[in-house]
Amino acid sequence: MAMALRALGRRISHSDRFFSSLSEAAKPPSDGKLINLFTAINHALHIALDTDPRSYVFGEDVRFGGVFRCTTGLTDKFGRDRVFNTPLCEQGIIGFAIGLAAMGNRAIAEIQFADYIYPAFDQIVNEAAKFRYRSGNEFNCGGLTVRSPYGAVGHGGHYHSQSPESFFCHVPGLKVVIPRSPRQAKGLLLSCIRDPNPVIFFEPKLLYRLSVEEVPEDDYMLPLSEAEVIRQGSDITLIGWGAQLSILEQACDAAAKEGISCELIDLKTLIPWDKETIESSVRKTGKLLISHEAPVTGGFGAEISASIVERCFLRLEAPIARVCGLDTPFPLVYEQFYLPTMNKILDAIKATVKY
Repeated sequence: MAMALRALGRRISHSDRFFSSLSEAAKPPSDGKLINLFTAINHALHIALDTDPRSYVFGEDVRFGGVFRCTTGLTDKFGRDRVFNTPLCEQGIIGFAIGLAAMGNRAIAEIQFADYIYPAFDQIVNEAAKFRYRSGNEFNCGGLTVRSPYGAVGHGGHYHSQSPESFFCHVPGLKVVIPRSPRQAKGLLLSCIRDPNPVIFFEPKLLYRLSVEEVPEDDYMLPLSEAEVIRQGSDITLIGWGAQLSILEQACDAAAKEGISCELIDLKTLIPWDKETIESSVRKTGKLLISHEAPVTGGFGAEISASIVERCFLRLEAPIARVCGLDTPFPLVYEQFYLPTMNKILDAIKATVKY
């Protein structure tokens, strides 16, 4: 246990330095304010409710601010008719959200932990995702956004640390978006809420308070389905999303000390994903590494790998590497053995480059 806690401390310490560097790489306007990720989410929700009277925020315990305080102050400003608690029933939350969105409203539903989104799986994949298609575009529930914290947090164990994004990436009719930082979270969430399609927005819970960045105070949106090259390189392409970007950045720094130039890309939107940006980078470097916290088998990294092989087969100079979570339930004490750590990624970078 002591070893796992020390490893978590190192993970957090490295992440602090990473987000300072990201702020320089994608610097917002000068009128920005330093805030953390959960505050950025809160700002986005305030703006969404303020700019569209058809917007509603609801879920388990959201009225008092939620477990992670992302909805703090919303009820006081917008009232209980627009920000309200629901029963502890995920299927009911999403079923209600689909109906609300189908009536022309903006339904912003919170699932308290991504681990508990599974009871609502049928509603999401068989109702929300197919609503437009089955009616021949006569009606839809495009105003639906499902927010949920996901991923490792240091002490969550197997029921509060899962990364279920690949389940929803398999479903036509949904968009899946994951931010890496406060600035990204605010701009991407507002884009999701205003998008004419149902969106699953996973928030890396590890970063809620850890990630601090300069964020514009005004209303702004960031484009969906556009990956971002946040570090230029020539020897190998690295791809990730969410909190894993901090670990990949550490690996890039360590690789640079050994003379390896890494190009780092944040996918941001998993579905529909930006194949062109990834393909362009891989054609330049000839090598690719994908890293995510979800188990390696059936993870979204497998889809990226298959697509890039189809598009770039003759330009690849080494097998595509995947450094991901293990094919086991998410552990508690042994979290650092499960996670794709900096050392695991660095070893894979060196092996791929030297192939």
